[in-house]
Amino acid sequence: MQLRNVAIVAHVDHGKTTLVDALLHQSGTFAAHEEIQERVMDSMDLEREKGITIMAKNTAVRYTPETGDLAGETVKINIVDTPGHADFGGEVERTLRMVDGIMLLVDAAEGPLPQTRFVLSKALALGLEPIVVLNKIDRQDARPDEVLDEVYDLFIDLGADEHQLEFPVIYAVARDGQCTTDPDGELTDLRPVFEAIVQTVPPPAGDSDESLQLLVTDVKPDPYLGPLAIGRVVNGTLRQKQRVLLCHRDGSQKAAQVTSLFVSEGLNRVEAESAPAGEIIYAAGLGGIGLGESVADAEDPKPLDPVAVDEPTLSMEFRVNDSPFAGQDGKYVTSRNLRDRLMKEGEANLALRIDETDSPDRFLVFGRGELQMAILIEQMRREGYEFAVGMPQVITKVENGKTMEPYERATIDVAEEFMGVVIETLGTRKGQMVEMKNNGSGRVRMTFEIPARGLIGYRTEFLTDTKGTGLLTHLFDGYRGWAGPITHRATGAIVADRNGKVTGYTIVNLQERGQLFVEPGDAVYNGMVVGENARDEDMEVNVTKEKKLTNHRAAAADSFEKMNPARKMSLEEAIEFIRDDELIEITPSKTRIRKRHLDPHERKRAAMARKQEARTDA
Repeated sequence: MQLRNVAIVAHVDHGKTTLVDALLHQSGTFAAHEEIQERVMDSMDLEREKGITIMAKNTAVRYTPETGDLAGETVKINIVDTPGHADFGGEVERTLRMVDGIMLLVDAAEGPLPQTRFVLSKALALGLEPIVVLNKIDRQDARPDEVLDEVYDLFIDLGADEHQLEFPVIYAVARDGQCTTDPDGELTDLRPVFEAIVQTVPPPAGDSDESLQLLVTDVKPDPYLGPLAIGRVVNGTLRQKQRVLLCHRDGSQKAAQVTSLFVSEGLNRVEAESAPAGEIIYAAGLGGIGLGESVADAEDPKPLDPVAVDEPTLSMEFRVNDSPFAGQDGKYVTSRNLRDRLMKEGEANLALRIDETDSPDRFLVFGRGELQMAILIEQMRREGYEFAVGMPQVITKVENGKTMEPYERATIDVAEEFMGVVIETLGTRKGQMVEMKNNGSGRVRMTFEIPARGLIGYRTEFLTDTKGTGLLTHLFDGYRGWAGPITHRATGAIVADRNGKVTGYTIVNLQERGQLFVEPGDAVYNGMVVGENARDEDMEVNVTKEKKLTNHRAAAADSFEKMNPARKMSLEEAIEFIRDDELIEITPSKTRIRKRHLDPHERKRAAMARKQEARTDA
């Protein structure tokens, strides 16, 4: 049987998972009576809620071509749905090693965006055969001809060779399961997509008669079989009960036996006696194998080079929750619980690195971006963990005596009326515009080179400045010289100065001073941030103060004073909001912002120490 391995790659929300849905339905994978939910490949709760792919997943369909050399012969197509966000680049880099071709989806109106560039650069570097699908051609603002020119420009810019530039182009409406190879032609079913995969993507190059070489790209827990290693058989044939060697990244080897072997059929795993070269498999019995490592024949071991991923550019402090409310809500609250969970995540995610510190209660998590950190925090919160996290910090390097910091290439799409405020704000954050395009539709696309520090905490301000209509995406662009101090937040915090419950009386009196995060009846503690001060300094207040009762009757209007609604921040907004001297307290049901030092005298000493340090650095 012929095999084809293809990955579907695209920017977030350009329609990857929707297209996979349509391919599964039209290949006859589901019976006619089956009721299938939308975006069937988004299996995690977080993926469904956020509408993005976080974990790469595989499926398989069978197709019988109508034309060409393979006409009438059944072809098995393994399809891998990859994340579209650069924060999950570790997933992308591993999964691209499993395939021989990519299907690049591009929105016919938005065109190629930064994450498209990120994934495509990785695919072209591996020599994968591309197929381009221009999706959403039914949009009113679709401009397929211009977008195709932009795709060609992107391929050339990324150093694609002449052969890779001869890609087939398909125009699609993935939501309706329709496509055409002619931009002015009539839309049909997705048969042209299947034909393009069979004709363009080469069959796997491995030899099933060679010594076994298996590249492990993922490890998933299974309640019955233990850890399941997921990977591609590069050479040889993997069999049930086979004796193998686990070849680790540090050069060590360990004997093991394959206890169960599975391959994909539709969305299911089916047991197989053997898997030839090129097949994507799930194997039990390989406990201890790491991501990006390989499995070799026990008799004739030939280990593969381990998969390397880009270095992280951001770090975040995870620590035990030591607030007065600690332990009231969480199931796992100790430093041992926190350490075990983080180490487990570090083993399962190549793009994350976990470092222990000189304190047993603090750990540093190194990753790609704020979204990746927010997803990890949200997963842990839902699992019952209680802990605190600090402000994201960029990872700097020293080269030739100079401090270097990570820079991002930020692409911003806004209405013309918001251009000025965006340019001005990014200028204060050390951003420099390198490109601007105006398509004449009333919107402008600008590209900035900006220190990664400059984008921390900017997204919420950007949405406010553009009245929620702007699009902001960014991509790591390398290390450059330190850009100097950048103001992270121009406002101060309103901090509770005692424990107790918030009263409506104090909220009415305080709301003119800034935006409050709490409502009447909320429990607070000394050192907890209860609002954002309109001025740039912190303000300590008593939010538990009751109105004094007198024997004079209050005016009727006094009971109906206007009370502004509290600002409820999402986890991502809280991560963007906090400063160096603040923490986010995470529990299964609450997210609170607090000062790092709860005692006001300690806060003042720490502030003086920071000022002294800043003067020394200057």
